[in-house]
Amino acid sequence: MLVGLCLVVLGAGGYLAARETSLFAVSTIEVRGAPPGVAAEVRAALQPLVGRSLLKVQREDVERPLGRLSVVAAASFDRAFPHTLRVYVRAEAPLAVLRRGSEAWLVSAAGRVVRVMPNPRLSSLPRIWVPRAASITVGAVLADEGAGRALRALVPLRGLPLLPRVRDVLADGELTLVLRSGLEIRLGTARRAPLKLAVAREILPQLTPPGYLDVSVPARPVAGPKPSTRR
Repeated sequence: MLVGLCLVVLGAGGYLAARETSLFAVSTIEVRGAPPGVAAEVRAALQPLVGRSLLKVQREDVERPLGRLSVVAAASFDRAFPHTLRVYVRAEAPLAVLRRGSEAWLVSAAGRVVRVMPNPRLSSLPRIWVPRAASITVGAVLADEGAGRALRALVPLRGLPLLPRVRDVLADGELTLVLRSGLEIRLGTARRAPLKLAVAREILPQLTPPGYLDVSVPARPVAGPKPSTRR
């Protein structure tokens, strides 16, 4: 028992010594799962941890600074002894460009405003227009109800060939996708949007733009050659 107690005391003493010395001090922050630009922002945010013992790094020490980065959706970390803090990052996935007059912001699929876009015309992402009075804050989730509904209409299109063809999403009462060809897909309400979009994808190859395709009642789609007066 005495030998066992001595071993426990020695182990505790060694742990405390390792916490308070540079034996396991962080010298490298390794970021995984994020593109280079996001990884650079993560390393910069965690730079104050360099020099701290890995044994003293806690979850809140990583989550708090990364929670202030609009480009980070979630993060976790691991200690890679002796000197590496390994951070696993899930970056926000850009889905649309939010437009307010001449101003523009990149918005993620989760509805988070990721960053200001100085040159929105260089982006091929769909545009969502909001009123000039709408309040936009980088890092916040979209507060504008119409913009939120417009963004949710795009979510089912992620990874599908139809998404790059969408130029604008209008949410002025009813949801409408305006394709780059000029053809409109009228969804009506956001209810059953995935089904409506699936019906639209089946019919689109048969249509010649400009014109419209109304799938607000997915069981009875209606198409017409007359261009819409919407912008």
